[in-house]
Amino acid sequence: MIDVWLLITGIGVGIVFSAPVGPVNILCVQRAFRGGFFSGLAAGLGAATADTFFSAVAAYGVTAVFGFVEGHSTWLQAIGGLFLVIFGLRIANAHPHLAENSPEPASLLSTTVATFGMTITNPATVIAFLALFGSLGDLAPHQGDWLGAGVFVLGVAAGATSWWFSVSALVAMLRDRMTDDTLYQVNRFAGGLLIVFGVAMVGRLLVT
Repeated sequence: MIDVWLLITGIGVGIVFSAPVGPVNILCVQRAFRGGFFSGLAAGLGAATADTFFSAVAAYGVTAVFGFVEGHSTWLQAIGGLFLVIFGLRIANAHPHLAENSPEPASLLSTTVATFGMTITNPATVIAFLALFGSLGDLAPHQGDWLGAGVFVLGVAAGATSWWFSVSALVAMLRDRMTDDTLYQVNRFAGGLLIVFGVAMVGRLLVT
C-alpha cells in the first residue's frame, strides 16, 4: 500500500529545494522571458532531474555516490563555478528580440542539460539532501522500504516540477508586457548574477 504521507513529504522537499533564489532560478526566469513558457520550463526540468537524482541517493542510501561527491567536492565546485561564469557571460552579452521565434527542441534540450549540469556539480545540494533526509525522522521511508523510497522520490520529482512549471508560467505571462530593451536588461542582470555565483564558488575554494 502506498504511503500518501511519503508522497506529500517528497512534494514538500522538492518545492523547498527548488524555491530558493539561486543560479537555476535566475536562469529559468531569464529563459522564460527570452523564449516563453517551454524555454523556462526546460531550464527548470534540468534542475528537477538533478534534485530527483539526489533524493534517490538519499532515499536509497547510495553511500558510494555520496562518498564520491564528498571526496571530489573541490573539483566539482570548481567545474560548477567555471560553468556558471561562462554561462553568465554568454547570457549577459546576448541581445534577445521578442519577435524571434521560440527556440527549437534542440535548444530546449541544451537548456535542460545545462541546468542539470549546474545542479549536479554542486556538492552542497546532495549533502543538504542527505542532511534533510536524516532530519525527517518518521516522515522518511524506513530502511529496506523500497516502495516507500520510490514514492518519496516520485514526490520530490512532482514537487520540483510543479515549482518550475509555476515559475515559468508566471514569467511567460509577464513576458507579454516586455520590450526588447527590457529583455536585454534582464539578460545583463541574470548574467551578472550567474557570474557572481560562479566567482564566489571558485573564490571560496581559493580561500579555504
